[in-house]
Amino acid sequence: MQLSKKYLSNKKFVKVASVVVFIIAIFIFGYVSGASMSTTTHAADVTSGTNLLDKVKQTLSDKFIFWKASSTMPTDADLQYGMIKGYVSAYGDPYTIFFPPKDAKSFSENVKGSFGGVGMNVGEKDGRIVVIAPLKDSPAMKAGIKAGDIIASVDGHNVLGQPSDEAVSLIRGEIGKSVKITVLHPGAKSTVDITIVRAEIKIPTIDSETKNGVYIIHLYNFSADSAELFRQALLGFATSTSNDLIIDLRGNPGGYLDSAVDIASFFLPEGKIVVFEKQGKNEDRVDHRSKGFNSWMANKNVKIGVLIDGGSASASEILSGALKDYNVAKIVGTKSFGKGSVQELVNFDDGSSLKVTVAKWYTPNGVSISENGIVPDVIAEATTTMKDKKGNILDSQIYKAIDVVKGIK
Repeated sequence: MQLSKKYLSNKKFVKVASVVVFIIAIFIFGYVSGASMSTTTHAADVTSGTNLLDKVKQTLSDKFIFWKASSTMPTDADLQYGMIKGYVSAYGDPYTIFFPPKDAKSFSENVKGSFGGVGMNVGEKDGRIVVIAPLKDSPAMKAGIKAGDIIASVDGHNVLGQPSDEAVSLIRGEIGKSVKITVLHPGAKSTVDITIVRAEIKIPTIDSETKNGVYIIHLYNFSADSAELFRQALLGFATSTSNDLIIDLRGNPGGYLDSAVDIASFFLPEGKIVVFEKQGKNEDRVDHRSKGFNSWMANKNVKIGVLIDGGSASASEILSGALKDYNVAKIVGTKSFGKGSVQELVNFDDGSSLKVTVAKWYTPNGVSISENGIVPDVIAEATTTMKDKKGNILDSQIYKAIDVVKGIK
């Protein structure tokens, strides 16, 4: 996500029998559900909207009764916000969402990080709420949440078919309180319930290590200070004896666009396109270009690999896509998430807000990030079969990336 100025997607019946079956099916449904239904028809123009809406509102006002004694009538504001949410959701974009005042406040707290949570990033994919990635060492990761998990329910509330922000509002809560998340792990046939105790989430940014002579930079997000921290890590590599570098972007959900451009600038000559946007109704093109911080590479015969997976999204895809298109690095791992749109947050006087998609991202070669994601040059699935002498599971993707980088001519 971009979180700076734009918050970083009749045929005719031929048999009477089929009509009879249809009628029987309706009857059975009514019987099983314990309800009966009568039908009243009113003429309405669905294209104009106003007449139909007035008729629906009037019908509800005249006929609706609650079946729970504890229920209360929605206020006029509730009804208005409900209509606006439905209007916005009809656009079919999971990233364009209307927030009533209470939800807008929660969303703002989520962005700032001033909340209790479990430490995972979620998004919508193919109509389902999917875990992009759990944060490193977060309660979610320790509890067994995995990238690619489909969230079915939160504390018993079904979230299938709901916007991701609905699930987020249920998951977030008081620090120290537990939340039960029902998920379907990738490749699993049944869901599992995972109970996690909420905590204050501290998002890690970067760390480095050397393995088998290869310098590895693990970048966990693209925050405001990520580019400076990356520069410091890169200085460590530049002054080391190694010429082999791996940038690990697995589970990195993205962040600031400017950070992605700045980090790409450490590897690309000045003026090279890092990513371009198509903005607005006219799809006006805006190029984001390298600042040319790559002079350090002249002193090294650098070989670079970038690790990605299904948890690599947004700014991670911008960086890996640019390095792939210019053949600066070999991309290793699995296909990225595919979050290549730009949202702008519009705040209204009543405290509500609208997050609206205003642009789409493309790699330098014109690949739509949202539609295609980033496809690795070398596919490397995570496995549990690689172990050390003590039986500890080794990171198979890291070792595959090491092999790839060492094999670059």
